[in-house]
Formats: sequence, structure tokens, C-alpha cells
Amino acid sequence: MTARALHLVRHGEVHNPAGVVYERLPEFRLSERGRAMAAATAEWLQDKPVSRLIASPLLRTQQSAQPIADAFGLAIEPDERVIEAGNRLAGRKVGRELLLHPADWPLFVNPLRPSWGEAFTAIRDRMRAAVLDALLAGDAEHDVVIVSHQLPIWMVHRSVEGAPLPHDPRRRRCSLSSVTSFAIRDGRVVETGYEDPAGALLVGAVDQGAT
Repeated sequence: MTARALHLVRHGEVHNPAGVVYERLPEFRLSERGRAMAAATAEWLQDKPVSRLIASPLLRTQQSAQPIADAFGLAIEPDERVIEAGNRLAGRKVGRELLLHPADWPLFVNPLRPSWGEAFTAIRDRMRAAVLDALLAGDAEHDVVIVSHQLPIWMVHRSVEGAPLPHDPRRRRCSLSSVTSFAIRDGRVVETGYEDPAGALLVGAVDQGAT
């Protein structure tokens, strides 16, 4: 038996007034808009037969998962495999300032890996393992939700579609609080849909792009 569907949910907008690369830093929480986004996504999921809820252990994903937990009466199961990508630039200002320090230039020599953080292949492997485990542990009558981060979700998408993992971050289709859905068909994981339940809240939202 396998789960009917698995929904990869991205967290909502993060309170980040200093505009830093927050990645795995623990203290970054949702903004008020981010909380509204999470609530909108939980409402969108309410007509799904969700019976299990998994989330990255970071604060912003745990907060994004809470409205879903409340809606379905579920516990949030933390899973380190669906955490944000590791990044050696965490805590630094987003933007061109990242390139102002010659000592950091070696971090940018190979964007195809990428050289500044966790390899795309490593992100793909841990995310695919978590997705497969969740799907295979389910049943045909129920769905599973995993709340994660943009780059890990995008690695699952690229992998399932058979696309190269290196990509232009500006072209990721994975908005704040979006839902990318998957299922097992004919023995393989396939993508079955993409939705932006919080689309009305995206105008004016701060989206760091890689998180």
C-alpha cells in the first residue's frame, strides 16, 4: 500500500528585517503575513484526507505546519531529512554584498554543485528518501503533508521530472506556502500538481528565493 498523495508545502514569509541569508539559522520565524499564508494553505488542504504531517525542524516550517496540525488534529513529526540546504553564507546580507569579500570568492567557483553549500545531489537524495518513506508508509485512502523549504522541494521536482539539478534560482516554481503534490504511479514517483493557496498574499511579500 502507498499513500494516495503526498503534498510538499513550502513555509510562509519569514520575518527577516536585516535581509540576511538565514538558511538553517534557528531563530527565524514567520512574519504576520507568513502566518496568514500558512493559514491559507491549511484551509486549502482541508478537503484532502490528510492523516500524517511531517515538517523540517526549523522554526519557520514548524510554525507553517501548525495550522495544518490544528485543522486535522495531527502531531507534527520532525524530520531532519527535509531541512533547508546547508549554506556557508548563512547570516550574511542577501545581494551583491556577498561578493565583496575576496576571502569568500572560492565559495562561488562552482555554482553547478553548488560550492557555497550542500550539494544538489545530497539534497535530492535525502528529500527523495523522505518522500518515498512517507509515501510507502501510507495507504490509498489518505494523504501525507511534508512542510519543507524551496530548494529541497525544487530538487524533488527536478529529480522527478528528470531535469538537471543545476538551475537558475530565479526560475523556481515554488512560491511561499505553495503546495507541490506527488504520488506513486506505475511504481515511480510522479508530480501530480502545483498550487498557490496563498497567492493573494504574495504581492509585496519578501521571498528570499533560495529558502
